[in-house]
Amino acid sequence: MANSRNSPPADTGDAIGSVHAALAAAVTGHAESGARLAIALSGGIDSMVLLDAACAVAADRGIELAAIHVHHGISPNSDRWAAFCAGECAARGVPLAVERLELRRERGSSLEAQARKLRYERLRRSDADLIALAHHADDQAETLLLQLLRGAGPQGLAAMAPFAAGRPAFLRPLLGLSRDALVAYARLRGISWIEDESNADRRYARNFIRHEIAPLLRQRFPGYPAPLLRAASHQAEAAGLADDLATLDARGAIDSGGLARARLAELAPARARNLLRWYLRGKGLRSPSEARLADMLRQLLAAADDARIRIELDGAEIGRHRGRIAVHAPTVGSCLRIWSGEPEVALPGGMLAFEAASGTGIAAAKMVRKSVTLRSRAGGERIRLAANRPTRAVKKLLQEAGMPQWEREALPLVWAGDELVAVPGIGVALAFQAAPGEASWRIEWRPATPA
Repeated sequence: MANSRNSPPADTGDAIGSVHAALAAAVTGHAESGARLAIALSGGIDSMVLLDAACAVAADRGIELAAIHVHHGISPNSDRWAAFCAGECAARGVPLAVERLELRRERGSSLEAQARKLRYERLRRSDADLIALAHHADDQAETLLLQLLRGAGPQGLAAMAPFAAGRPAFLRPLLGLSRDALVAYARLRGISWIEDESNADRRYARNFIRHEIAPLLRQRFPGYPAPLLRAASHQAEAAGLADDLATLDARGAIDSGGLARARLAELAPARARNLLRWYLRGKGLRSPSEARLADMLRQLLAAADDARIRIELDGAEIGRHRGRIAVHAPTVGSCLRIWSGEPEVALPGGMLAFEAASGTGIAAAKMVRKSVTLRSRAGGERIRLAANRPTRAVKKLLQEAGMPQWEREALPLVWAGDELVAVPGIGVALAFQAAPGEASWRIEWRPATPA
């Protein structure tokens, strides 16, 4: 596949051939015959060009084609856009899935940012092998300019990748083509499209760059946006080298418990920052700002071994346990839930599963005599697990089991009336243990993972 980062925007004179060639090269490089390709279809001109070209290219290569429209519900025209996409797909014989989002205003986050995040989450749920996105050269240049203005490092300045591996993988076959080339294609092919009124709102940074800054750059620098595409490509190389260095620095320092604090401490500051960014990104978190990253390192490295570290980032938390830095689900509040025999109970910190068994776990007969509740730890709980063992503090048992504090806080306990029945992962109280062959319940606690 040709690297679209390094390709200058195509001449609009052969717009149809350029678009088909770019898509064919991308498909050839990343999709085998019989692969499932889904177009992320907004109904705008860019995605309509991609859909039209995909219909021609996919048929020649035995690719199974579909489309996905994410209904954000922000615009009063959202229903009309979904109907337009449905009609265009039906006319081409392309199956369309419409994914509807339910957006809620959250503190510190705009609806547009939420919509963008949820859009990708919905696209990732697709059973397609590849999701094709219609970003083009002008989008890439705008992204680079936005990242520059945010003070981003090489990872951000690399802008959008032509291909991102995964299940499904993401493909951007049009990054080497200008917006003008796509407009020319649409006009030559007689393609209809919708206009999102928000694209004209200059209050949004990207729209300001698109309508106010880019025309000036194009007038002053006739090659625009090609030089910015080359700059993004150079930054992508630098980001790749930084990741390679982080991989070397992480060798032997990461296990199921997290990243070794000692490894960060022994590295030079720049390499420690690079390793921590890489580790957090590998956990699905966005890179923090320079100031935030410096503060994280200070807390993680300078605090005493027994200090509780709780750093919030991108919907998750970063903590430290036994010399390891770990990313975990946010700390949850206390809970109290009545159990009525359900096989699974969703709780704030995860899922507690009850599996019918025989002779192991909790005696079922003893669970029907009193009200059974699932409760967070309040402190001071004690349990006796065997006739030849004393009653012990639950807190001590959890510490000996090596459970981090954030997991201990989320762990639910099973109670029958005022009697502690079981501590998931630790054991069942002697008085409630099932006898051989007796009907019983086996419990399993499945902690939540970062969103």
